[in-house]
Amino acid sequence: MTASAQTRAQTGDWNPEAYARFRDLRLRPALDLLLAVRSVGGGDVIDLGCGNGVMGARLKERFAGHQLVGVDRSPAMLSKAREVDSYDALQEAEIGQWQVQGAGLIYSNAALHWLGDHATLMPRLVSMLGKGGTLAVQLPHQNNAPSHRMWRSLAEELFPQRIDFETGPSALMPAQYFSALSDLGALAIWETEYYQVLASDEGGHPVRRFTESTYARPILEALAPDEQAALIERYEQIMEKTYPRGAQGTVLFPFKRLFFTLTV
Repeated sequence: MTASAQTRAQTGDWNPEAYARFRDLRLRPALDLLLAVRSVGGGDVIDLGCGNGVMGARLKERFAGHQLVGVDRSPAMLSKAREVDSYDALQEAEIGQWQVQGAGLIYSNAALHWLGDHATLMPRLVSMLGKGGTLAVQLPHQNNAPSHRMWRSLAEELFPQRIDFETGPSALMPAQYFSALSDLGALAIWETEYYQVLASDEGGHPVRRFTESTYARPILEALAPDEQAALIERYEQIMEKTYPRGAQGTVLFPFKRLFFTLTV
């Protein structure tokens, strides 16, 4: 483990290199969310949970004339976002405490599932919009699929009561978002299942490599190296049967994502 990787593990920070390994697959839903935005108010465009800044240039191009602000809690990710040189400002902040007034667009791609109490969080974000502003959100909706469910069930089996799963990523059901948001503006909700082709990977099963840098990250960080190895071995055995590799070692990996936009 490199010194920088060790520091990230100790602080719970993200690993930009591991996250970027599947950049193109993660980019497609981000672009789909961007295309769904139909109205922007006069205020700033906020890339909430901007990560490594992969959407910075596209947001800047589409919403030229607006100030573009990236917000993220990860210093490592913000360092990468700074290299993109598309943001007018970058803010290191916990999204749960962050606030702004009169935003033209709050765009959040694959970030808010790391926060809890969405029934309170989402209306709070809507309240930060100016007239004509839009909240646009994409959330992975994969927790009940074997790719995600088995990380949790195996960790509970092998290391009972060692991991606080309440702090892990989660999302509400579409009807719950509708109940919380439908009275606040013009709301659209939809779900897309992406059939992703994961390339052969010498480092392990492709689904494990895809999920270990996101959903499984806090689970693995709570374990010692030998415990991580034991969990990964069991997980990969199940993945080989659930998501079998093709002749070239590739895997077809269905992945659900939930989207909504709300314009005030």
